[in-house]
Amino acid sequence: MKKFIKVFMVLTILLSLMLQANVFAVGDGNVDSGGSDMGSGTSTNAWSPGNEGVRVTVVRANDHEVVTVPIDLTNKSPINVRVHFGKVSKIQYNSGSILLPKTNKYNYVNPSQAIPKIVSIDGNNNIEAIKSYFTDEQVIRSIASLTGMSFDILVGGEYKLLIEPIAYYKFEGVMIATTATEAAMYDDQVSGLLRKRMFPLTHKNLPLSMFLEVSDLGYPAWSGSRTTTATNADIKAYLGLGIVRFKDVPTEPPIINAYDYEYRVNTEVITAVTISGGQSDPDNPTQVSFNINGTTYNVENVYYPSGDSQVAWVKWKTPSTEQDMAINVSVQGLGSAEKAIINVKIIDFNKNPPPNPVADDRNNSFSFESAPERLEKTRADWSIWRPWWQEHWVDRGHWERDSWTDSEGKEHTSREWVSNWVDEGWWEFNLDRYYATLSADMSIKCDNKNPTANGRTMKSGYGINETVTASVSTSQSTAITYPQNAVSYFPEFRYETYWRLLERIQGGSSPKFEFQENKYSTYKDRTHFTPVWMPDGSYSVNTWLIDSWTPVGMLSMNLNDSLNIRGSLWDDWHSAIRS
Repeated sequence: MKKFIKVFMVLTILLSLMLQANVFAVGDGNVDSGGSDMGSGTSTNAWSPGNEGVRVTVVRANDHEVVTVPIDLTNKSPINVRVHFGKVSKIQYNSGSILLPKTNKYNYVNPSQAIPKIVSIDGNNNIEAIKSYFTDEQVIRSIASLTGMSFDILVGGEYKLLIEPIAYYKFEGVMIATTATEAAMYDDQVSGLLRKRMFPLTHKNLPLSMFLEVSDLGYPAWSGSRTTTATNADIKAYLGLGIVRFKDVPTEPPIINAYDYEYRVNTEVITAVTISGGQSDPDNPTQVSFNINGTTYNVENVYYPSGDSQVAWVKWKTPSTEQDMAINVSVQGLGSAEKAIINVKIIDFNKNPPPNPVADDRNNSFSFESAPERLEKTRADWSIWRPWWQEHWVDRGHWERDSWTDSEGKEHTSREWVSNWVDEGWWEFNLDRYYATLSADMSIKCDNKNPTANGRTMKSGYGINETVTASVSTSQSTAITYPQNAVSYFPEFRYETYWRLLERIQGGSSPKFEFQENKYSTYKDRTHFTPVWMPDGSYSVNTWLIDSWTPVGMLSMNLNDSLNIRGSLWDDWHSAIRS
């Protein structure tokens, strides 16, 4: 049997819905495991081993787009699930989907062949059985059928399977279903109560039942602890997922984190690290220092509860020249930073504008191509832990003995309680959530000096103008930057090779961008000249709006608009020459 499936995950990945039939191996696996003792539960907060399943999603390899509705597979019949969060994958949550609780019927599929054990209670999973399962052709054929895809298309190399572990458990007396990612997001919503009640499952054995050892689909490999409780941030970024590939050679290279951030010159940016370890509160505060280009920025009072983490960030402006920088991070207090050194690459996008278009021979082999989808993120969510003191007054007084003699010479004794009230309270934490959403609009039009313009139709060889407007809605304006750069790409250069960095002509919360002044224009105006010859068709400009920074990364958008090409300056010239 031809080998064409590779599995890249770590720990328990499974799925078993195949008919009992002859099985044929079609690949090899790369699987590891983690987890440890589950501890004990209560009548209102409990999980029974085996109450588990997996969520399977088909993802397009080149742009990480989810192409099927996820399906949930389990050996159980979880008809008593009262709260779930629908069928949403980790990729969709990480792309901005909001966690929304649902109380309608929970839908699932029982495979005909039992699923291998997913969540271990002692860290010992049957890895070889799991590897064998996910390299089985009949398993993949069943997955293709359940997700509504052709088997040949699914395994053709353009798609991958995203696998996520699911657990069914009782929380505060209500049976719920969550993936590892949903559990971390839900814990954020309930201010850490889920972790407090169910951490052996939701923050250790469930997320550690599946993680990557080879970076893929934009997710890095996990190199952290395989036996200790994970933070919500680590679960959302690294844990609770496995990936199945359908090619001997990976369809995308491993992520190489040579640079932690890539910034543009002369740009206000945000650099962040995650702090964890111990508990940081006003009695034991944590301070984070960023040393950037000779200047130290101190972020004080970084608080978080035990077992969790907090993002700490600094806003600064990049230098005016391209360079590589190393930002040194130091922490004072109980916690530690995920990185002691942050590597930064600063680039200049204003260095490769298109050349002056000149008359030349027709390129009859030219064809229009679709604009690529560059990195896009239109929503960011982050949170800040706010400590507050829970009073607990205890009388730590003592008894005092008193003796005296009365008028008849009799001795008397008594005891009196002397109170000494002491507040033996503790720090509790509330979680304040913040967000930022990016919206933008782009339009191109024929230059007003274009003699061939007729509405949105023109001949090639003449100029166009462009306008981009943007806005950011946020609940914490001090923690973001508004969009500062926009870069336009053109079909005559196959949306690469040359580009124009737009000029920001209006700043603030509603920035506006236009082409820079074109040195080849007789009028020195803001135009882009199309080639002197192009075939008739739709001339579409692609613009990447970037550099709206948040504590959890950059917001960006892909924008497109088009005009119609009818006729060309080249044809006009040659017609005049012939006449």
